[in-house]
Amino acid sequence: MDKVAKLWLRQVLAIWRLEATKAFRGRRMVGVYFLALAPVLLLGLRAALTLHPQERSNLGLAGVIYAGLFQLFMLRLAIFFGCVGIFTQLFRGEILEKTLHYYLLTPVRREVLVAGKYLSGLAAAVVLFAGSTTATFVLLYVPYGSEIIRDYFSRGPGLKHLGAYIGVTVLACLGYGAVFLLVGLFFRNPMIPAAIVLGWESINFVLPPLLQKISVIHYLQSLCPVAIPAGPFAVLVEPTSAWISVPGVLLVTAAVLFLASLKMRHVEITYSTD
Repeated sequence: MDKVAKLWLRQVLAIWRLEATKAFRGRRMVGVYFLALAPVLLLGLRAALTLHPQERSNLGLAGVIYAGLFQLFMLRLAIFFGCVGIFTQLFRGEILEKTLHYYLLTPVRREVLVAGKYLSGLAAAVVLFAGSTTATFVLLYVPYGSEIIRDYFSRGPGLKHLGAYIGVTVLACLGYGAVFLLVGLFFRNPMIPAAIVLGWESINFVLPPLLQKISVIHYLQSLCPVAIPAGPFAVLVEPTSAWISVPGVLLVTAAVLFLASLKMRHVEITYSTD
């Protein structure tokens, strides 16, 4: 690694350390914490209840329940809007608080600034939502008893499924985070483009097969270990393999961050117009 690359890496890490604590604080994070904690509280209440004997004997039903909760609530709402709240404000929040110019006055490349801020937002999103995913998955199986849980995680597919859901959560934070960082650079009101992206992701299941693959949610759902019914109006499409889905999300993330870096090169601070 040459001296320039080492310098850039040190600067990225310095920005990340500076922004990491800020990423967990602020009024905008109240809604993000609610989105991360809501499913944990819901399944915590369920864990306190006694299951019907018929339900207790059907462990496979729990996997289907969690798959529905994860794909319909966690992916499409909690992680999506959590990334809206975290990443759109990485630059927009600095502009509103009239502090972004302090970064622009330092001898740091704009691309390095984008990378450092993105990693700080990513750290916050992954900690909150990977933690929420882990907690909800474990709490779902608590009512079945310690013996069944031990057998499910040690001999069954429990750990494999949990790892898959955490991996999908991290990829969702990577992809949606990059998209909404870019949105925060281009739009003063990020909720309108966020609503458009949400609409596209929400109607994904009724789109033609080719259009379904032009979305993040298609690749994330393809990686989920348990499929859920698509509904009577859905256009059925074969899930994309992990060998394509994972690199696909990573490439989209890299491309969007590249666009954000290009945009950041031409950003001029005009606080009077914001």
